Order: sequence, then structure tokens, then C-alpha cells
Amino acid sequence: MTYVRTYGRSDLFITFTGNPAWNEIKQFLLPVQQPSDRHDLIALVFKQKLAKLTDFIVKYQIFGEARCWMNSIEWQKRGLPHAHIQIWLKTKIQTSNVDEVISAEIPHRVSEPALFDIVTENMVHGPCGAINSQLPCMPEGRCIKNIPGLASQKP
Repeated sequence: MTYVRTYGRSDLFITFTGNPAWNEIKQFLLPVQQPSDRHDLIALVFKQKLAKLTDFIVKYQIFGEARCWMNSIEWQKRGLPHAHIQIWLKTKIQTSNVDEVISAEIPHRVSEPALFDIVTENMVHGPCGAINSQLPCMPEGRCIKNIPGLASQKP
């Protein structure tokens, strides 16, 4: 509450989630272990990556100069940590500039192949349905997330 009283509402609210497929986690697992067996390793890698992300945002001023920031870390039911990061900028983001800061587009496959791979691997659901009925979203042969198209077809 002190931050809000002093600086007003935060300008950015970022959610950062741990990923059990990070190489820094997988390389230290024994052959019989799953990431869920090593909460200590997940916590350590997550903490390091969160610090690097925050440092990157603040040091390189990718959203502008930061006045202050804070985060809160929570653990999801499936055993992964995620952080809610709030950032207050010295120059407030105006509503006319929101599209410059937020993007909800999949990066171009040819001109930004690395970003395309990251987004499609981690942020896009499916394909499920008849194509892949073994996914966790298909417990009864139908996508429980109600994704249209192939996802909603029964196998």
C-alpha cells in the first residue's frame, strides 16, 4: 500500500511463470527424476531467472525508466512458481501508447523465428482433438478448454 500511496497505481503488471522444461532444470535431474521431484531446483532457477528479468526490464529501460518495482511469488497447485511483478515508471504510460507496450500477436515465423518458436511452444494451446487426443485438456475425448476448430472435435 505504501507504493500506491506514494507513486499511485503501477504502470505495468507482469506475470512470470516457471517452466519445468528450462534447460537449467533438466540438466541437473537424475535419469529417473521428473522436475516435480526437485522443488528446490525449480525454486533456485526461478529465482535467478526472475532476478534477471527484473534487472533486464529496469537496467535497459525497455518500458522506460523505472521509479520502483516489487514482486510477489506464489506456487501453483501443479508445483510451479509464478511471480506477479509491478513496475512504476517515471513517465506514465498513456492510453494512446498502450499498443506500443502490449502485443497480443504471434511473432512472424520468418523474420522472428526464435520468438515465434517460444510463443507457439509456450503460449498457444493445442493442437488437440482428433489430432492429439492424449493431451491433458482431453480427458473425455473432448477439449475441456473449449478451443474452437480441431480442438472441439471428438476423435
